[in-house]
Amino acid sequence: MKQTTTLSLFRFERWQDRAWALAMMGVARRSMAQVPDLNFWKLCGSGSGEGFKPIPNTAVYAILCSWPNDEIAQDRLENKSIFQSYRDRAIENWTIFLKPTSVRGHWNGSKPFYPALEEKSGPLAALTRATLKPSILPKFWGRVPNISAMIAADPNVIFKIGIGEIPMLHQVTFSIWPSAQKMASFARTNGPHAEAVRAVRDGAWFKEELYARFAILGDSGTWGGTSPLQGLKLL
Repeated sequence: MKQTTTLSLFRFERWQDRAWALAMMGVARRSMAQVPDLNFWKLCGSGSGEGFKPIPNTAVYAILCSWPNDEIAQDRLENKSIFQSYRDRAIENWTIFLKPTSVRGHWNGSKPFYPALEEKSGPLAALTRATLKPSILPKFWGRVPNISAMIAADPNVIFKIGIGEIPMLHQVTFSIWPSAQKMASFARTNGPHAEAVRAVRDGAWFKEELYARFAILGDSGTWGGTSPLQGLKLL
């Protein structure tokens, strides 16, 4: 199955627009369900501090989608009113277009991404999604500040953000790396991240988890005034 995945980020400034975006976490579900050819979608908020803190960031929201192909993805995102309404209210928006290359695990009991390309050298995006067990929330979030600092200090991380469907309980991390080798080096380096991974495995902290990698096709819009993909050699 050919598939294109898109992640759209929206930044809102005025309190009226932030309140609208928060309300749309519920209201937009009906409109999203009516978008043709939309195989999978999730409306997400974000956390403060680049999204990796449990305190919500009321300015940034995300829409994650899977489509049959790139052409349909671009057409629906550009022309369907639900996406236009987000762009009209946001002071900035950015969408990245992706092709799944590997996936492991489930999201709400299903597999939303179907790999169609073999992993190649060059830039890639990684997405992790976990449903946390309520009993371990203090342990998990207690480790986040050190992990966030470690990620921020790594010069190889091109882009990173934390989002989620439900604050505290659902955590999605999205990051862009120059190569699989650079990403693996970060994951394996002894430190807060490696220690957290061991704790997750030893303590079975997650009720459900998913790990996916993507080839990067391109983007539209800006984030922080520029394209996060600027200077990258893509497919």
